[in-house]
Amino acid sequence: MPVYVWKGKNSLGERRKGEVEAPDKAAALAQVKRLRIIDPTIKEKPKDLLAGVSFFQPKVTGKDVVIFTRQLSTMIDAGLPLVQALEILEKQQANATFRKVLNSIRTDVEAGATLADAMRKHPKVFDNLFTNMIEAGETGGILDTILSRLAVFMEKAMALSKKIKGAMTYPTICLSLSIIILAVILIFVIPVFAEMFTSFGKALPLPTQIVINLSNFVKGYIVYIIIALIIFVYAFKKFYSTETGRLAVDRGLLICPLVGELLRKVAVSKFTRTLGTMLHSGVPILEALQVVARTANNKVIERAVFRVGDSIAEGRPIAEPLEESGVFPNMVVQMISVGESVGALDTMLDKIADFYDEEVDQAVENITSAIEPLMMVVLGGMIGGVVIAMYLPIFQIASLV
Repeated sequence: MPVYVWKGKNSLGERRKGEVEAPDKAAALAQVKRLRIIDPTIKEKPKDLLAGVSFFQPKVTGKDVVIFTRQLSTMIDAGLPLVQALEILEKQQANATFRKVLNSIRTDVEAGATLADAMRKHPKVFDNLFTNMIEAGETGGILDTILSRLAVFMEKAMALSKKIKGAMTYPTICLSLSIIILAVILIFVIPVFAEMFTSFGKALPLPTQIVINLSNFVKGYIVYIIIALIIFVYAFKKFYSTETGRLAVDRGLLICPLVGELLRKVAVSKFTRTLGTMLHSGVPILEALQVVARTANNKVIERAVFRVGDSIAEGRPIAEPLEESGVFPNMVVQMISVGESVGALDTMLDKIADFYDEEVDQAVENITSAIEPLMMVVLGGMIGGVVIAMYLPIFQIASLV
């Protein structure tokens, strides 16, 4: 819908200006006159040349969706009609991309679509979990409650993701810097020392010769090394995009020391939190398991959850396929079995999720504590070894003198 810019004076003679959204200029002028603007001038707002290029548009973040969800929950709980609440949130939305999404949703709802169906047209903003829970809330007449639960769930999921990223940031930065420093030393510094050592006319110590040979190799084949790295990354991505490749990599990550234990705990926390939230909201368990499986981000976990769905469809309990997968700890399986037998599976899942959130916190601390000294030893060994190797010939000459 086009946007029109207007200027004019109010009844007190004060100059005013603003923007209105309307299907045509006549409708825009009518809107402005309702604001009691005298003799307004109005024209269509020039279009941004980059407006149609998605790359240059702001991204809708998880924080944007959480704030929207909480505000919409509060407005509906206060008794505001859904269309009016969406219109208010659309007008106050600072993110231009999200504002367009809300405008589309409001238009669809006004035309008679359900909120869930309107949101399903924007899968990059509202995923299957979100829309399925909204649909359950609309069906059960508890949309405000569901929105509140969704906001809490998303906040906890974002906090969990932030912890994982925080744990990996330090070692990633340190490793990247060390590789850059080592490359600079091998390409620019070592050749200077090599020329000086050549003038000595004496055989160099083995460590020094190894470093010089490595420097010559890197300097002579740097272009080929970069090309090989690019090919490797491309080939790995292609392999990971296949069913077999993703299963192999995800299984390897789960058995990896330190990181594997953390990923396993994250997977358990995410599975139990997501499934518990959906069951609390009234989503049928088979439908909930389908959504949980697709949001697992790990092929091993995904297969295990799909087997749980097949097991329930056959009339078997939920705990058996979880135990057979070998991914979920025995304690989790037993607690789920108890919750299922007493008819309080959703409550039990929430308790497991709370427990494993704390376990993830502890695992992140343990990994951080272990990685910091390990990184210091590795980086110190790499750079320190190169420096010592280059000074060995100088020490030999000094001892002879």
